[in-house]
This record gives sequence, structure tokens and C-alpha cells, in this order.
Amino acid sequence: TISQGNHWCTRDYGPSATNQNPYHYSNRDGSCYYSNPDGSRYYNDGQGNSRYTPSGK
Repeated sequence: TISQGNHWCTRDYGPSATNQNPYHYSNRDGSCYYSNPDGSRYYNDGQGNSRYTPSGK
């Protein structure tokens, strides 16, 4: 919930998206995680460190 400092978001990218359940969330400490409609993933720990995982890996 918002009171916990976390943000959760889901979006509908339409039937052409590879990943039919894309979402992202961000935490109170500044870290965030993205699951993209093409199946790739991205994570940032809020301290300048980020990790990107391409689709199919």
C-alpha cells in the first residue's frame, strides 16, 4: 500500500505484448523493479547499482 512506501503499477500493453503481465514497483528505500512487456527485466537497488536482464535469458 502507499502507507508502506511501496508503489505498485500494472499496465495493459495490449495483445501484441510478449509479456502479458508487465508491472513495476518501487520501494521506500529507492529501489525499483520493472518487468517489461517484451519479457526483459530491470532492477535498481536505489544506490546506483542496476541490473538488466534481456528477454529470453
